[in-house]
Amino acid sequence: MDRIFALLSLQGAMGAFDAIYHHEITERLAWRPGSARELQIHAVRNLFYAALFLAFGWGEWHGLWAFVLAGMMATEILVTLTDFVIEDRTRDLPASERVTHTLLAINFGIILAVLAPELLRWAALPTGVLWVSHGAWSALASAIGVGALVDAVRDGGRGQAMARRAARVGAALSTALPGRLSILITGGTGFIGSRLAEALAETGHAVTVLTRDVRKGRKFRGRVTLIENLHTLGRDTPFDAIVNLAGEPVADRRWTAARKRKILESRLRTTEAVLRFIAKARRKPAVLVSASAIGFYGTDPETGFVEDTAARPCFGHEICDAWERTAMGAARHGVRVVTLRIGLVLGAGGGMLAKLLIPYELGLGGPIGSGRQWMSWIHFDDLVGLILHAIAVENLSGPMNGTAPEPVRNRDFARALGRALHRPAFLPVPAFAARLLLGREAADDLLLGGQRVLPRLAEETGYQFLYPTLPEALREIVG
Repeated sequence: MDRIFALLSLQGAMGAFDAIYHHEITERLAWRPGSARELQIHAVRNLFYAALFLAFGWGEWHGLWAFVLAGMMATEILVTLTDFVIEDRTRDLPASERVTHTLLAINFGIILAVLAPELLRWAALPTGVLWVSHGAWSALASAIGVGALVDAVRDGGRGQAMARRAARVGAALSTALPGRLSILITGGTGFIGSRLAEALAETGHAVTVLTRDVRKGRKFRGRVTLIENLHTLGRDTPFDAIVNLAGEPVADRRWTAARKRKILESRLRTTEAVLRFIAKARRKPAVLVSASAIGFYGTDPETGFVEDTAARPCFGHEICDAWERTAMGAARHGVRVVTLRIGLVLGAGGGMLAKLLIPYELGLGGPIGSGRQWMSWIHFDDLVGLILHAIAVENLSGPMNGTAPEPVRNRDFARALGRALHRPAFLPVPAFAARLLLGREAADDLLLGGQRVLPRLAEETGYQFLYPTLPEALREIVG
């Protein structure tokens, strides 16, 4: 039995690595929208693992019980194969996860080959359970089994919560844009764009997504058409609306001169391509919703920014001003243009919050710098709702702030996230550390300066926020 227990322990160690490193740290499955089915199948598989490890750790299962164990192992193989199919359909697995899955499959095959003679011997004995202890092996098997059971309960609970949430949010968004429209989305495989594309597809709209990698289309749950270049669209390709979200990330590294140029060019290049398509189209879209950002306003410790407030000079303003002026060129073709100045988007599947979840779950969260800077945030479902609102409301045009009605100071955000996760949140990130990580200019603009931005136009035109306050938003995302 020592050889069997050694192989089982290796299986448990690799499974724990897969669950902790891939499912929790890198892929964040317990928080990722659309992962309900994968979480539920993981829960079933981990229940089988828990039962098998505890069964082999503390007993010999004779007669019919040996066939029950064999049946459980065969069922576990079917569950794992189902899991592989679901994973391949819903997300792009990193190479390390594919390698881990291969090693798990190989090792499980070896376990079956080594265990088969022992199960046959047990099957020939009178039916019954002989409780035995294998010393340290039994203790290790118990630890792995209990760990698998805890993981099964957590994944099952999160999977059910995800499924309920998807149904609830889908119902809320389905009424925002009635009818059946044809909509083009640039940047539609990103954090915001993918949720928008799915929300539109699930409610019956025809969605086309411009992306540099059509392989990413496998993660869409709805029916979505993917294209790699706008040149593939003819003059007679009709769209009722275009949503322009494409652009290089701003907050992932230092702002060198080359990086600044790439950030700006990525936004202008795609927007100009959209304008060329509009110019040649026989039937023009009714509306272009083009992304911008609250960086347009610059930073200020106290001013409340609304759509017509004067901006403060900074690199963020330069980017957003050029981006918006380019997008407004669509108005020359009779297209209504809305430039959506997006705040800090909160969602577990990406953006700032996804980066904060791990340190905060470990109790290492806290305010950044003084903690007094304002954070103008928005739940990512509300951002999707605002985009649909901008398409639907025919008298809405020009800049519109994409933020929740109650911005908070950074220290209050830290406390609220800590409370939502039931963790302390008092370890500050000094200003010098933020500047060391991102450089002074980027850190001051993105993390330390802050701006208090209010969604005046959205509220005046009747948008009803799903999550108007931060505690509501965080409770829905991580609760």
